Amino acid sequence: MLQKIYRLSEITKITGLGRSSIYLALSKGEFPKPIRLGKRAIGWQEEAIQKWLDKLNEVNNEDTSVSYTHLT
Repeated sequence: MLQKIYRLSEITKITGLGRSSIYLALSKGEFPKPIRLGKRAIGWQEEAIQKWLDKLNEVNNEDTSVSYTHLT
């Protein structure tokens, strides 16, 4: 089954996070790891981003004061 791969510009639109916030969350292990598409290109699998968004929604439904940084 083919899966959509999102590039960084699409990820910023989908999540509402900026580039720096995404890379900071990545470095802390709080955001899905990208896959390598080439020597200088990365992307994120649609399924990984959807799971992250679902988990974010679950956490926020439990406590609206929780941000994405609590998704470890």
